[in-house]
Amino acid sequence: MVYYVLILVTILAALIYLLLTQPARKSAALLVNGGPLLLIIIGALLTLFRRGLIGMPLVFIGITWWRRTRAPQPIKTSATRKSTVRSASLEMELDHDTGELDGRILTGRLEGALLSSLSEAELLLFHEEIQADPDGVALLESYLQRYHPGWQERTQSTFSGGSGASGSGEMSRQEAYEVLGVAPGASREEILEAWRRLIKRVHPDSGGSAFLTNKLNTARYVLLGE
Repeated sequence: MVYYVLILVTILAALIYLLLTQPARKSAALLVNGGPLLLIIIGALLTLFRRGLIGMPLVFIGITWWRRTRAPQPIKTSATRKSTVRSASLEMELDHDTGELDGRILTGRLEGALLSSLSEAELLLFHEEIQADPDGVALLESYLQRYHPGWQERTQSTFSGGSGASGSGEMSRQEAYEVLGVAPGASREEILEAWRRLIKRVHPDSGGSAFLTNKLNTARYVLLGE
């Protein structure tokens, strides 16, 4: 029995030494991870030496502690809802809560870049590169109008059909859901609620974009026929 007591004392001494010599954060992690196992071992040894009245509760406490430390943490989910509009060269997102616009470039030398990470000069160069994509031009111009007012006055470029692009090409139901930021199969009430909320944010009278307004109206028509 003396032999097992010495083993127990050695384990305790080693644990205390580790706790005292490690940084506070590591010590806390060691205590959380090793504490339950230590209690189980001590309880098992006490039970083995006919000290079950003390050993069994320690085993129970150790197992309970271990289960709690291994309990799955709740997954953090974001309630943020966004609408997505795509063209051949640009994917634009509108945050429902803040009304913020941002986009990701899908083609060319700036592929993968966010519009918010680019300077006005870079945006204008990209604008010239995508003249063959009228929907992309219209999306980019809606971003420029919001975040770089007066951009047209600061460039000598001519824009062929830029802000006049209607984006009225055929829209699929999947794209319509993405434009309104609702899940496939959303109810009529959910679709109308999303449309009303978004149309206020992007309407030209509120400093928004005629192109995005047209996209929202088209999405509503595709899903509801009205």
